[in-house]
Amino acid sequence: SAASINAHPGKEIYDQYCYSCHNPGLNGAPRLGDAEAWAPRIAQGRAILLTSTLEGIAPAMPQRGLCLSCSDDDLAAAVDYMIEEGQ
Repeated sequence: SAASINAHPGKEIYDQYCYSCHNPGLNGAPRLGDAEAWAPRIAQGRAILLTSTLEGIAPAMPQRGLCLSCSDDDLAAAVDYMIEEGQ
């Protein structure tokens, strides 16, 4: 469908792996689309956000968001999706 063709490349990864904490805001996860929560994180820069995703953030953010089959590029696309939704 046209909607899926135009979907952000990171949305699929987000919808499979990231949503369970980032939609409800579990364990301090910034909620998708919450500009206030994302502003200070986005201000740190994409590289920091990607590193946090790859390495995890104790105690709540798991390494690679538990997507051990995801490539770094897959996870970068999910980060980009969340950044865009959070602005």
